[in-house]
Amino acid sequence: MKKIAFFVWLLVLNFGFSQNKFSKAEVEKFQKTINAEYADAKTSPLMEADLKTFKTLEFYPINEKFFVKAKFVKAKNEKVFEMKTTGTRTPQYIKYGTLFFTLDGKAMQLNVYRSIDLSKTEEYKDHLFLPFSDLTCGKESYIGGRYIDLKIPKGNTVAIDFNQAYNPYCAYNHKYSCPLVPLENDLNIEIKAGVKTFH
Repeated sequence: MKKIAFFVWLLVLNFGFSQNKFSKAEVEKFQKTINAEYADAKTSPLMEADLKTFKTLEFYPINEKFFVKAKFVKAKNEKVFEMKTTGTRTPQYIKYGTLFFTLDGKAMQLNVYRSIDLSKTEEYKDHLFLPFSDLTCGKESYIGGRYIDLKIPKGNTVAIDFNQAYNPYCAYNHKYSCPLVPLENDLNIEIKAGVKTFH
C-alpha cells in the first residue's frame, strides 16, 4: 500500500514540466488540481477526519520572484543509491545533476534525482525529482521539506517554479512512506512559495 500510494502522489502532480517563463495561470492550475485531488476520497492522502472538513490547502501568495532559471550540470559516474524515507521503504534513485541559480542575490544549488522505477515507464522516463528544505521548514512550511517535479532538459537550463512546491504525503498521513530531503538540498534562505504546512 505504501509503495502504491507514493507513486499515485508522484503521478498526479506532474505540472509545469517544461515551463520557459513564469506563468501565474500555471500556478493557479497547479493549486486547483492539487486541491481537487485532496478533496476526492479516491485520491486524497488526507486522513478520514481531515477529509471531512477539507476545503483547500494553504498556499503562499504566488510570487514571480520564486520562479528561477537554473544552470543544469549533468552528473557523471554516479551510482544508484537507496534513498532514505520516513518508513522502511528504500526506493532506488540516482543523482542526475545539479542546478545552479541565484535567489535574492545569493548563489544557490540543488541536486536533482531520477527514480529508477519511474525511469522504466514510458510516461515518466523524463521525470526528475527535486526535494528541498529551507528556512521556513518547521514554521510556515512542512518540517520535512517539499518536492518539485521537473523534466530532463534538452539543453543546459532548467526552470524551477517554487510556487509549485508541494508537501510529501506523509505531511498529511503517517501511513505513507516518503523520501527524506538529502542534507545537500537544504537551502539557507526562506522559500515563501508553494504549499504551506497542513493545519
